[in-house]
Amino acid sequence: MALEGLGEQRGAAGGPAALDESPIHVSSSGSKHPFGNKRADGMNRATQAKPRFRLLDGLRIFAALAVVLYHFTARENPYWGRPVLDVFPDFAPVAAFGALGVQLFFIISGFVILMSASGRSIRDYVASRAGRLLPGYWAGVLLTGGLLLVVWPEATDISITQVLANLTMLQTPLGVEHVDGVYWTLWVELKFYVLIGFFMMFGITKLRILTVSILWPVVAAMAEMADNNLLSEILMPDYAPLFAGGMLLFVLLEDRRNFVCWFGILINVALAAQQTQTGQFKRMEDITGLSFPSVACWLVVAGCFAVVAAATLTRLSRLSWTGLSFAGSLTYPLYLIHEYLGWWVIHLIQDALPSGITLSLAVGVCCGVAWGIWKYIETPLGPSIRRNVSSGISSLAPVPSTRSSPVR
Repeated sequence: MALEGLGEQRGAAGGPAALDESPIHVSSSGSKHPFGNKRADGMNRATQAKPRFRLLDGLRIFAALAVVLYHFTARENPYWGRPVLDVFPDFAPVAAFGALGVQLFFIISGFVILMSASGRSIRDYVASRAGRLLPGYWAGVLLTGGLLLVVWPEATDISITQVLANLTMLQTPLGVEHVDGVYWTLWVELKFYVLIGFFMMFGITKLRILTVSILWPVVAAMAEMADNNLLSEILMPDYAPLFAGGMLLFVLLEDRRNFVCWFGILINVALAAQQTQTGQFKRMEDITGLSFPSVACWLVVAGCFAVVAAATLTRLSRLSWTGLSFAGSLTYPLYLIHEYLGWWVIHLIQDALPSGITLSLAVGVCCGVAWGIWKYIETPLGPSIRRNVSSGISSLAPVPSTRSSPVR
């Protein structure tokens, strides 16, 4: 493909699982808390009193818009007719940090996906993920594929075969390039889903979460240092501490004074900052042509952990503004369709309008299309896919309807 994103990953940062969640609910199925100890009843009452982390929805849409602005105003592209840094000389250095939106997305994913799995059967977990991911993703692939094949073929070179392969969401292991570079995060997320699936098979326990969340990022970093490509592909050293840190934040919902958990979070913050500095932060500098002090990377990564902790562990978790949940529901489709659609709009009107108005219209069009996908595709198709996947799994290999076992 003609355009390169963050290093070998065309497009930009972003984390679909954090993006793909509908309004975020605390798992409170049945009479037991996922950790099932003597404090479970009190925890259930607390979660029933505040069933949604609305501020997480706000953080998701904030991170998605940061990625959008990074693509449109900081990442070098030819669609403004002149260098992006000339179009937005003052704003580009700020918007460049939107490339690190993936850090925030993956931390939220660690928290939310573990929460989603707790108290569910594997069948329900798989069906839920399929219902949330597939409708919006298919719409995004078909929309972007149609745009690039029919309306704007000069933007980049793709094929119908490539579009069809992308519809499987397995284009990375199939060796097929992404239709849109932002899809790279989906493969990262899918591998994390498999890890959570193993948790569910063996039982989600506090001890196992603590053990894996501390050892996984460390072993992943060691695999990378040893140049073990296979193990690095499986363990994801660049992103493991982000997911693991989010998982530990979920543990803190039940046990705020768990010293081991806080220690694990500190380890993951340090590992995440180091991996980001040598990986994504460096790629962001190369792509934008800008240079930033290393401390900026560490502050952004630590800040991502801090805001997720604040949104889930403090009184801010009680925020009840429903508008945040609506905005959060647009995050996933906005992330999936914004890049080429927005560049196409910019390409069409940048000669005729001031840059600020052009940018506003591009973002507005993307948000409008995202709303349409959510309203007319995700909302009606998601439940149907969820039911069909659940029925299909049951017919192939009947599973008990019991929930995942509590922690002992």
